[in-house]
Amino acid sequence: MAAKILIVTGDAAESLEVLYPYQRLREEGYDVHVAAPARKTLRLVVHDFEPGFDTYTEKPGYTWPADLAFSEVDPGQYAALVVPGGRAPEYLRNDPELRKLVKSFFDADKPVAQICHGPLLTAAIGGLNGRRVTAYPALEMDMQAAGAAFRDAEVVVDGTLVSSRAWPDHSGWMREFIAVLRAKAPVT
Repeated sequence: MAAKILIVTGDAAESLEVLYPYQRLREEGYDVHVAAPARKTLRLVVHDFEPGFDTYTEKPGYTWPADLAFSEVDPGQYAALVVPGGRAPEYLRNDPELRKLVKSFFDADKPVAQICHGPLLTAAIGGLNGRRVTAYPALEMDMQAAGAAFRDAEVVVDGTLVSSRAWPDHSGWMREFIAVLRAKAPVT
């Protein structure tokens, strides 16, 4: 049986940051599940830059089914966790069930991949204190406030925690995360 990997997300998550790891990890032979606040069809979004805008814009993206609600997840059944970005982590960090779930991965030192605004969720459970991370560059102060050493880099690996800035960094992010997975949770 293949090792299971959990992606936690919700509406307004960045489409590429959910679907790229989902497909890439399946390609490696992992069994990947998507969990959200409820079993439903998620409405993902696309973030991009437009000339003249001071920040990114958001447009409707793909829809994708959540396999499980957070309350249905048994973290002991999963070898690793992926936390995509977009706007979803901003509101998901307020979900006590999800915070408990994410904390269990950190407590067990299981591999965790986070990208873009995903570290807002891992910061909410105290998982970044004393760690080296990257995130969407606008979150530098948030990462420092969470006790992390921020680096503006394509990918930062700190033990079993692998972080990247945003979807343009996917290849480096998944390359490093898969290396951690192969050492800690190989496909069987």
